[in-house]
Amino acid sequence: MQLYRGRLIDHIQLVVRDLAASRRFYGALFEVLGIPVGGEADDYFWADELFISSADSRAALGVLTGRHHLAFQARDRAMVNAFHEAGLAAGGKDNGAPGERRYHPGYYACFLLDPDGNNIEAVFHGEAKRSVDAVELSF
Repeated sequence: MQLYRGRLIDHIQLVVRDLAASRRFYGALFEVLGIPVGGEADDYFWADELFISSADSRAALGVLTGRHHLAFQARDRAMVNAFHEAGLAAGGKDNGAPGERRYHPGYYACFLLDPDGNNIEAVFHGEAKRSVDAVELSF
């Protein structure tokens, strides 16, 4: 068994009102990012380190999460643009069209609101060299 982990966050869980609407929205975004849905059941689905469940799931305890900001890494500007288009087509709302931001030179991002009002970003940080794509854990 192998797992791939990023730099800081091990996993995140969002508890949503309408699981089917969230599955359509995030499924469209994951397709653009090249991230497969890892699994799903009646009350949740997950991809990479993001778990999304309904309020009646065992882990949620009947409580919806509040508004969050999640930023996904994109390979290039074209991926940011495609992410924005796919999110809008899958029921998301525009919260900032693709474009340069002032955070640092080369920061190119877009923002969408998911069906629960979470602020979902795709960002390309500009041309840079990574030491590795991901951390691989083997068991």
